[in-house]
Amino acid sequence: MGNKHASLDDILAEDMHHWYNKFMRESPSGLITLFELKSILGLQGMNEDASSYVDQVFFTFDMDGDGYINFVEYIAAVSLMLKGGINQKLKWYFKLFDQDGNGKIDKDELETIFTAIQDITRNRDIVPEEIVTLIYEKIDVHGEGELTLEEFIEGAKAHPDIMDMLNKLMDLTPVLVIIVNGAKETNQGKLG
Repeated sequence: MGNKHASLDDILAEDMHHWYNKFMRESPSGLITLFELKSILGLQGMNEDASSYVDQVFFTFDMDGDGYINFVEYIAAVSLMLKGGINQKLKWYFKLFDQDGNGKIDKDELETIFTAIQDITRNRDIVPEEIVTLIYEKIDVHGEGELTLEEFIEGAKAHPDIMDMLNKLMDLTPVLVIIVNGAKETNQGKLG
């Protein structure tokens, strides 16, 4: 468990019983609230954009909209992030980026999310403004300043450089490792 470089395959290789035990250890009620998710991930005291991003992730994973992530939603989310196909992941990214739920993503929504992700992951390899500019230059063929789901998926798939940047930026491996290893182990490691 001390291996901080666990691969996604290693994470998923664990059997379902083990996943269930970890989930129940973190949330004995069988449900995770938004507050608990932030606590598990050690994300208290974040700036407003980062907090808003975590809220958006939570609500995207809360598939039935009841305000909780149950075990089935938890496994579905982890499975999507680890083993989902390109179309599934792009649809999920789109839903995450579309903060106002109008079926389109604009530059401000993308930049806010990318900045928030970097605040959480501490990965600052890609400047948010640059990837947003690149995405809109290559994908927004009508120059509307907004992308529909179809434009986003087709555009990302047609441009490997954009797809590569999205994959790097949206890599939730560090977050999943925290969840899998358990908040207690991770928080103890931070104290030393």
